[in-house]
Amino acid sequence: MLRLRYTLNSFNIMNVSIIIPILGILTGLLIPIAAFIWLYLDAKDKRKTVLEISKHLDDPSKVEELLLIFEERKKEPIDYRRGGIITIFVGLGFFFFGFYFLGSILQGVGALVGLIGVGTLLAGYLYPNTEKELNDAVSHYEKK
Repeated sequence: MLRLRYTLNSFNIMNVSIIIPILGILTGLLIPIAAFIWLYLDAKDKRKTVLEISKHLDDPSKVEELLLIFEERKKEPIDYRRGGIITIFVGLGFFFFGFYFLGSILQGVGALVGLIGVGTLLAGYLYPNTEKELNDAVSHYEKK
């Protein structure tokens, strides 16, 4: 029968302690690798569809129209006013949550987030971002 101390001595604790940092590094690498695989698989079906349809088309100009269908829609510009209002109210929520429950640290975080929202809101009014707003600003400047 083996004694317990000989069994425990053969199991080196240093070999086990190196596993934790290795698992931490692998976990950090897992997220970007999963994102790249997801994007590849998402675009793979689109590419197969375009190739399959283009095999059956005779006119090359129709292929260009087909590609325009599969392109991503152009997004509207960011509305800083909307984002500013949302950020202000998130900051107020943090502030009052800290005021009633958790204390001054969360009040400071709420005040910071709220002031960032005020700055974003002001940026939305100072810098017009939509095409209509830019055209209105130019026409207003040309009238002067």
